[in-house]
Amino acid sequence: MVTVGIMNRADGSMIMKIAQQWHGIAERLSGLRCSKEATSRFHFMPGGRSTYEHAQRVRTISLLPFALNETVTMSTANPNVDDDAIVLATRNWLERAVIGLNLCPFAKSVFVKEQVRYVVSNATTPEALLETLMDELQHLSDTPAEQVDTTLLIHPFVLTDFEDYNEFLDVADAAVEDMSLDGELQVASFHPDYQFADTDSNDISNYTNRAPYPILHLLREDSIARAVDAFPDAADIFEKNIDTMAKLGHEGWDKLDVGPAR
Repeated sequence: MVTVGIMNRADGSMIMKIAQQWHGIAERLSGLRCSKEATSRFHFMPGGRSTYEHAQRVRTISLLPFALNETVTMSTANPNVDDDAIVLATRNWLERAVIGLNLCPFAKSVFVKEQVRYVVSNATTPEALLETLMDELQHLSDTPAEQVDTTLLIHPFVLTDFEDYNEFLDVADAAVEDMSLDGELQVASFHPDYQFADTDSNDISNYTNRAPYPILHLLREDSIARAVDAFPDAADIFEKNIDTMAKLGHEGWDKLDVGPAR
């Protein structure tokens, strides 16, 4: 099911506040040559439970030499593709890559039970995306987990540049906090050009978090806690995923055919 409706819209002043914060973050980070923020967080894989990921968010590198700033774009969204095709491409990625490669041992159950909410946003600005994000955060909070355990907010036409997307994650976290949903919900990240700190853009390890479209993954803290209790070795999943990707290689990834809808 594709849902793009507006539900429980947050106060407009709050939206403007966080939108201004978005611009402030971008302005502050533009003065950094290559600053990195180490994060250790539970990373809830799409439609599933949790993995523990020790990652470093790559911050702005626009002031580095141009040759080092080049990236290979994994996908470009086709503006003529309808929402159903976008959701289908996302589901294929979940089934073939995330579940098929066992990147998240907890993904299959929620996927099979159809407890994943797919929301396609046609936003073309960060401000418009923020508004949809806040709507979906509230919707997930208001909906029983038995109906919707997790939400994938797919936004093919905004934040297609990974550096911009990565900066927006701070705004997403601020939205969760300002809506008093911290401790209840969190936002994880997937992007066609996802890149961990200190890696080359084409390093196969980056593909653990690469998806056909930019995605904000909304998940429940309670689901994460249950997953950790059920899988005591959750802290090892990230390293196991890196090993899986290394054995698969680029050729194996290409054969999965998990790109955007054409």
